[in-house]
Amino acid sequence: MTRYEKKLVSKKELRSLCGIPYSPQHIARLEAAGQFPKRIRLGQNRVAWLLSEVEGWLDERIAKREASLNH
Repeated sequence: MTRYEKKLVSKKELRSLCGIPYSPQHIARLEAAGQFPKRIRLGQNRVAWLLSEVEGWLDERIAKREASLNH
């Protein structure tokens, strides 16, 4: 993994990246179901996600949308 791939995003940045205001509970449910990248605990009250994994998750959603539009 390169240095760029190790960039982390906070909860606030995650909301901005996803474009919709996911609640912390919704993100936790998606993570538990294996439908969203797992968080990285940075401290007692601090978590973040790998940017590359979140971007991959978004890319999958876009690909699914494109596939459904083409059928």
